[in-house]
Amino acid sequence: MQIYSFTAGPWQTNCYIVAPSDGSECLIIDPGMKAAKQVREVIAEHHLKPVAVMVTHGHIDHMWSVFPLASGYGIPALVHSNDRHLLADPGFALSAETRAALPTMMDSDDVFAEPDDVREVTDNMSVEIAGFDITVRHAPGHTAGSVLFDFAGGSQNEQRNIFTGDVLFAGAIGRTDLPSGSPDEMNQSLRNVVLNLEDNSRILPGHGPSSFMNIERETNPYLQRIAQGLSAT
Repeated sequence: MQIYSFTAGPWQTNCYIVAPSDGSECLIIDPGMKAAKQVREVIAEHHLKPVAVMVTHGHIDHMWSVFPLASGYGIPALVHSNDRHLLADPGFALSAETRAALPTMMDSDDVFAEPDDVREVTDNMSVEIAGFDITVRHAPGHTAGSVLFDFAGGSQNEQRNIFTGDVLFAGAIGRTDLPSGSPDEMNQSLRNVVLNLEDNSRILPGHGPSSFMNIERETNPYLQRIAQGLSAT
């Protein structure tokens, strides 16, 4: 499994291009602000064939480049039904300050709209695509439609990789104070979804460095509070 990543935009959002190998089909995960050009460069450099854009949640820093990539390559966009509306109206989930600043951040060719092919994902949905066996794990709290994309290892010795978006970071969790965020739902997601992940799972978050679930279980103060029966915050 090949994972190519870079950070995009002022929010330093991790964009991932995932493929079984060079020269194969690939998936684009969370293409953020102005990420399209660099995604295309990675795809060309490694002779990849994109087959889907996947969005861990609908915040603008994770879906800014969904429309140009999905439309340009003629591929579907996968997003949870609760966040689908944000593809065309990302301002709905922004703070008032960011919403007011958005027009100054956009170029004339920036477009927020649903691509022609949008496929809604649901909790525990199994997706077989680009040679991967992926389980969707709905984990609301950061947004109503936040999900984890759980890539099972292809063999006993192959690493399990989980793209956690803004639900879980190395040493932290996502904020819950923006529209459709919920501290109570985040607590439930951390308790019922995140803490049930296997210890040897590699965590690939929406911001910051990667980690492993056993490390997060032992050192992440928010998960430690949840494990003790407390609120994460």
